[in-house]
Amino acid sequence: MCSPLLCVSGKEITLLMQTLNTLSTPEEKLAGLCKKYAELLEEQRNNQKQMRVLQKKQSQLVQETDHLRNEHSKAILARSKLESLCRELQRHNRTLKDDGMQRARVEEEKRKEVTSHFQVTLNDIQAQMEQHNERNASLRLENSELAEKLKKLIQQYELREEHIDKVFRHKELQQQLVDAKLHQAQELLLESEDRHHREKDFLLKEAAESQRMCELMKQQEVHLKQQLSLYTEKFEEFQTTLSKSNEVFTTFKQEMEKMTKKIKKLEKETTMYRSRWESSNKALLNMAEEKTLQEREFDSLQGKVGRLEKLCRALQNERNELSKKVQDLKLKVMSVREDCAALKVLILRFGSFVHSFENSCTQCSCKSQAKESLCPKCHPIP
Repeated sequence: MCSPLLCVSGKEITLLMQTLNTLSTPEEKLAGLCKKYAELLEEQRNNQKQMRVLQKKQSQLVQETDHLRNEHSKAILARSKLESLCRELQRHNRTLKDDGMQRARVEEEKRKEVTSHFQVTLNDIQAQMEQHNERNASLRLENSELAEKLKKLIQQYELREEHIDKVFRHKELQQQLVDAKLHQAQELLLESEDRHHREKDFLLKEAAESQRMCELMKQQEVHLKQQLSLYTEKFEEFQTTLSKSNEVFTTFKQEMEKMTKKIKKLEKETTMYRSRWESSNKALLNMAEEKTLQEREFDSLQGKVGRLEKLCRALQNERNELSKKVQDLKLKVMSVREDCAALKVLILRFGSFVHSFENSCTQCSCKSQAKESLCPKCHPIP
């Protein structure tokens, strides 16, 4: 460490020399120099302390700036991560929304197709039922008519058989018996339909021709048997149609049960998809709320980052100012050191001058005062 006297500037040296010239004795001058040296030393120590404090502040500021830079980089990384997460959330929301809309459209189309198909089948079934009802009603009417005709024919056939038996039994009887039988036959034929009035009249008119009437009766019997066989065939056909209609009704009933099962299944699926859609909507709402919270956090982080950037700028400016001050102080310390070195040289020269003055001062009348003071006329201060 250099002497503080070397750090004194030219003006301070001139002031010091002036103060030293005002002093009378060299002891006072040395005491003044020592005092000045002590002051300069104290000032140098204070400057060094200030320099250490400023260096510590500078190191702290450097550490704080490094810490702030790390936090800023972390905030930037968190911001980039949040932005990527927001983009992924937006993509996921869009995909979920598109999937939900597409599923809803597909389910709506399926439901429309099923309802239209079900409506068409119901209309067909109703038309078939109406046709079957009409056909069943017509068949019932025909069946009732055929039953009545069969009853009438059976009655007629029985009456005719009785009449034929009576005719064959009593053909050789007297005309009275024949008239009585004819009267009985007329009474029996009056109970039958209008068709057989002609036969009754023919029997009344042609009583004599009983043999031919018997042959005609036989022919009619054959014809009635044929009609009876036809009616029985029609009745069997009616029974088969009824059984077929019953089978159709059972198949229709089975189809109706299947359609009801399908409808129940589709209703369950629609409720399931509806619940899924509602859950996806809830998830979307939750994600939107999380997104808003993340946006708020992102905005707060952006504000913090802005404040940190402002702080960094202010600290950088303060650091620059402090570095400038430190450089100024260094320059001052260097100048003080240089002045101290010059002052030390002056003090050495002054000491050598005083020593030579004490030994060889013979040119003026101040020889008695050589040990006490300097003569400015004989020995001017260089």
